[in-house]
Amino acid sequence: MKRYISLLLLPFFLLSCSAAKDKSNHALFKSKKEEQKYIKAYNKSLKLWPVPFEEKDVTTSFGTAHIIISGPKNGEPLVLLHGMDATSTMWYPNIKAFAKEYRIYAIDYIMEAGKSVLKENKNLNSEEIVTWYNEIFDNLKLKNINLLGTSRGGWNATLYTIKHPDRVKKLLLLAPVQTFGMISMKPDLINAANFKIAPNRRRLKKLIEDFSLYPEKIDPIIKEQIYLGNDYSKTKLDLFAMKPFSDEELKSLNLPVLVLVGDHDILNPIDIIKTAAEKIPNAHGAVIESAGHFLTIDRPEDVNKRVLDFLKEK
Repeated sequence: MKRYISLLLLPFFLLSCSAAKDKSNHALFKSKKEEQKYIKAYNKSLKLWPVPFEEKDVTTSFGTAHIIISGPKNGEPLVLLHGMDATSTMWYPNIKAFAKEYRIYAIDYIMEAGKSVLKENKNLNSEEIVTWYNEIFDNLKLKNINLLGTSRGGWNATLYTIKHPDRVKKLLLLAPVQTFGMISMKPDLINAANFKIAPNRRRLKKLIEDFSLYPEKIDPIIKEQIYLGNDYSKTKLDLFAMKPFSDEELKSLNLPVLVLVGDHDILNPIDIIKTAAEKIPNAHGAVIESAGHFLTIDRPEDVNKRVLDFLKEK
């Protein structure tokens, strides 16, 4: 009898093992052991979130998308796309303000260290990135969304909105890279590239000091997660595959668009505010004073207020 029951349970056991195996991000992490250490650091960073949240995995054609959800269930949807190497844990200084009235969906980018799982080791092209987000939004039944992206997330948000303006209510871009023009490779940026190629703690310290006007504000737990994410994962230098958008593409953005940039941002000149106003029909912009590229951490109160005021405008 026991042997009979064991045989009956065998398919379920094998299915469980297969699911656990599929969850492993072997396409991005160098080893399972290092991936587990990184996930432990990720979970530690999530403890910085001052509001309740749930984590959800969505199966897509390209792998598993990981989404952190907060805020009232009946709240208007606000989707957050994080910056390069940051993951959704980066929103800890902003999430309390955002989740007070809005239903937040923070998505881990699939081609970087995080909890989203890339099915195969390849760089997704622009069309595939858009398809990936579409599959996520379809699964979550999201249609009329507010889409907020910072840094690389700003480029992704712009790309998606150009392709699917019918699904986006408002677009919010915080220090968006490669969106209005190419990044020039200054010495500080070469250090950032070196950190991705050969990460060490000295280079991380320098990178944070270059990108943030107040590096001491960044919690050490977040710094450790960034370091492990780069040290343990396979390098993907895909930044320059992100081409700036054409005038025609930017002019097609007929929805309300907010653009914020720090006055000490080494990746974006402050004149992107003027460029956005000239090329996007309904653009609103502001320069955040005393802020670097990490403006959501340098000046969270100012950024939070401007974001929420913009979302509430009719």
